[in-house]
Amino acid sequence: MLLPIPYRIFPLGDTALTIDFGNRIDEKTNEIILSLFSAFQISDLPDMIEAVPAYSSLSIYFNLLNIKKKISTGETAFDFYRKEIEKFITAFSPSAASPGKVLKIPVCYDEEYASDLSHIAAYKNIDEEEIIRLHHSQSYRVFMIGFLPGFPYLGTLDEKISIPRKPQPQMVTEGSVAIAGQQTGIYTLSSQGGWNVIGKTPLKFFDPDLENPVVLNAGDTVEFYPIGKSEFLKLIS
Repeated sequence: MLLPIPYRIFPLGDTALTIDFGNRIDEKTNEIILSLFSAFQISDLPDMIEAVPAYSSLSIYFNLLNIKKKISTGETAFDFYRKEIEKFITAFSPSAASPGKVLKIPVCYDEEYASDLSHIAAYKNIDEEEIIRLHHSQSYRVFMIGFLPGFPYLGTLDEKISIPRKPQPQMVTEGSVAIAGQQTGIYTLSSQGGWNVIGKTPLKFFDPDLENPVVLNAGDTVEFYPIGKSEFLKLIS
């Protein structure tokens, strides 16, 4: 089947390739990505190790040693597997993705946990209270998981509070809620990061000791709601 959005396929190192639908944050594109991802997950495509979805691309990792046994002289593993992927896509019919879960997430926007709130207010010439209101007054799609285990890339952010990421990363604590560009996200572990921190959630979104260590998945929906510092401290204890 001819997909409704143009794409290109390019190598990703020696053992993977990427199906790229353009550099965009778009829900319809992401739905196609997740539908394609689901199809690969249940396929019997030979030599595929795993598929990894992103905003508008899907990377396929393959068994290089097995493929080298199959390719002809002068042919690369990428050339061989690209043909396999193109055959798969030709036979693929996009289907509506299963609805993801909706998770309501408490956020404390107190200044102790919102180190960049005043900077955003000055940069955008907007009141801090309005930034907070705009951030929690809409729902967000989980477009992809990455950067840190379970870190959700959420969009799309209201243009009124959209702001570039910091020029230099800084240490960000686990649970911090931050924004950058059209995105908002949750730091699932303490880490260096360049997003602008506007609050913190007491909930934990990654636990390696659990059977399912990651709480959110691509296709889920997030709704933030504000809580005070006293409630935050009760929930985190």
